[in-house]
Amino acid sequence: MNHQTAPKRVLLTSALLVLLLPGAAFAYVGPGAGFALAGSIMAVFGAMVSALSMLLFWPVRRLIRLVFRRRPPGKPSVHRVVVLGLDGLDFHLTEKLLAEGRLPNLAALRDQGDFKRLASTLPPISPVAWSSFQTGSNPGKHNIFDFLVPDEQTYKPKLSSAEIRMVPRTIGWWPLCWTRNAAEVRLLRKSRPFWSFLSDYGIFNSILRVPVTFPPEKLHGVQLSAMCTPDLRGTQGTFSLYSTRQSDRSERLGGEVHCVERRGNFVTGELLGPAHPSKPQAGPLKIPFTVDLSDSECPILRLNGESHRLPRGEYTGWIRVVFQAGFGRRIRGICRFLLREIEPSFMLYVTPVNIDPESPAMPIGYPAVFPTYLAKQQGPFATLGLAEDTWGVSEHALEDQHFLRQCLDIERERESMFFDALEKVPKGLCVCVFDGTDRMQHMFWRYLDRDHPARPREVPPELESAIEETYARIDGLVGRTMARCRKDGTLLMVISDHGFNAFRRAIDLNRWLEEAGYLSVDNGRRNEEHFGGLDWSRTRAFAIGLTGIYINEKGRFGQGIVEPGEEAARLREEIASRLASLTDPADGRAAIRRVYQAAKVYRGPYKDHAPDLIVGYSGGFRVSWDTAVGRTASCVFHDNTRAWSGDHCVDPSVVPGVLFCNRKIRCDQPRLLDLGPTILRQFGVPVPDHMDGQALDIAQSSSSPPAAGTPAMNAAVVSEIANRPQFSRRVAADRTIQRP
Repeated sequence: MNHQTAPKRVLLTSALLVLLLPGAAFAYVGPGAGFALAGSIMAVFGAMVSALSMLLFWPVRRLIRLVFRRRPPGKPSVHRVVVLGLDGLDFHLTEKLLAEGRLPNLAALRDQGDFKRLASTLPPISPVAWSSFQTGSNPGKHNIFDFLVPDEQTYKPKLSSAEIRMVPRTIGWWPLCWTRNAAEVRLLRKSRPFWSFLSDYGIFNSILRVPVTFPPEKLHGVQLSAMCTPDLRGTQGTFSLYSTRQSDRSERLGGEVHCVERRGNFVTGELLGPAHPSKPQAGPLKIPFTVDLSDSECPILRLNGESHRLPRGEYTGWIRVVFQAGFGRRIRGICRFLLREIEPSFMLYVTPVNIDPESPAMPIGYPAVFPTYLAKQQGPFATLGLAEDTWGVSEHALEDQHFLRQCLDIERERESMFFDALEKVPKGLCVCVFDGTDRMQHMFWRYLDRDHPARPREVPPELESAIEETYARIDGLVGRTMARCRKDGTLLMVISDHGFNAFRRAIDLNRWLEEAGYLSVDNGRRNEEHFGGLDWSRTRAFAIGLTGIYINEKGRFGQGIVEPGEEAARLREEIASRLASLTDPADGRAAIRRVYQAAKVYRGPYKDHAPDLIVGYSGGFRVSWDTAVGRTASCVFHDNTRAWSGDHCVDPSVVPGVLFCNRKIRCDQPRLLDLGPTILRQFGVPVPDHMDGQALDIAQSSSSPPAAGTPAMNAAVVSEIANRPQFSRRVAADRTIQRP
């Protein structure tokens, strides 16, 4: 019996003996206690049967797995691989800080093994890049080309990676039946991730917060979803701001402003939740709350029948909220509150309501109880894919220091679950992605770049070096990870999906297409999003998302006018040629490094789903926010004065990622999509023919590790929770959710 599972089985056996041995007990029996007693007896009985079954049949299950599982045909070179993903860690800035001696742990990792530039994907955007990392394939095979894609009938933008829709479900039999809406979730990423092939050979996987894993897929191991996981309302993150100031009543992107009144020492409001599951026309579910300002030093928030301290300028912990959706139906979430002001005005910020990991309303982990296990281990944690509220900063609902606090708190949550995985998974694959590096650089690049249009005249001293301090903090994380991987011959990789650069100038592609004669818009409706005011009968091309231009082709789009074949091909060539010569009138700089045609650069069954043209911007430029959501501005170029001041939606050559490894890598130009095949080869698993990546040649360690396989821990800890009666019904319900 393995040393890690033995203590758990001893405790379990002891608990059974305590339950079975006779003893006296004294208690008060009140009205209705008979029902509670009967329920308790059944719960205890169920727990005993489940625990006995686990103990009695564990050797049988173990034997079956050992005898019948497929074995890797190749000889494994490692028994464990750990991949620490640092979203957006930039090669050039990392190289600079290494040279200055400010990243000692990464320097030690480089000296022990290797440090290389890692080629990203086209385009170098997180959902595209991490999908290629997972599948070892180009976007033409995994179907993810951007964050947003146009609906082929309405042209409105929609999420590229997952589809969530409410489906009516009938419960009971006529005449005693009722209908309610249930979420049906579908993953739009195609192709299998490389850990799925490891699973085929019984190799255990712990996959934590890798983007584009929502909803989670079945695997041999555990998984927690990340980017593109929605909030409880089904959005990608909607914050709430409650304010008494008239100036706060304007529309905010990415959030909602609620006007409240202060009456004496009390302010009341309503927290908005998901739509009513059986009455969507009734609008969102709501929870009333009250803020008691009697004690200005320690205001009190009253919500769901509970009171919480609300210190000014400080976040609360995660607060569980329960939305009543009818008789016996409750939908649970978690959120944090930040009281920004009391006088002269009242201002209360609330994070997006996250899915509660202890009672997920949608599938966010595999197995279904894995998020619950993590919450029991470390307390509530952010489950939203884009948990750091960048929109809150851009829309002035948050100050920079509040955003920094969010990033640090989420980073600590992630580290806790990552180190738990390193401890519990001694054999197999551990992957965890930290995305605070990406979010910090998006919002604070204006402090690093002294010439940025969004840089304030007076920079707070604590924020001027925020990005360098983020790199130093991550260096500490790398050091702690190395310490846990040093003794057992683990292959450790520290990677990023892309780099970063300044976003100084925005380019409105739809305005350029209009001026070039490819798009027609009603000038009076120019500022409407989702292409309001466009004349599709005179529009041959349009832009949406962060890098793409689409030809309005017949047969593909509902109001297409361009004939497929030669006409569409000539139009692609013409637009690509004209756009490639675009220069900024402010200084004459080339704004575009290269324009790519999807038909020529992508391969695979889904390449026809891609934008016709992918724009590779020069450093300092990026598509405008108007273009991203389907609006047409009044000028092509303008300064970016938003807090979102750094970006990577440019040509891949501008923003390479990083690859550190504790062993030497014999390859001069590794690519992100090479890493999956490399890890398969290290475990002795054949690389599937459909993968575009090539296994990198990695030097062997001095000691020969044991063969890889299922860790002794297996899913013992998860099973321990899964066998608790209070979770059994939830697991059964989760299995009814449609999976891809």
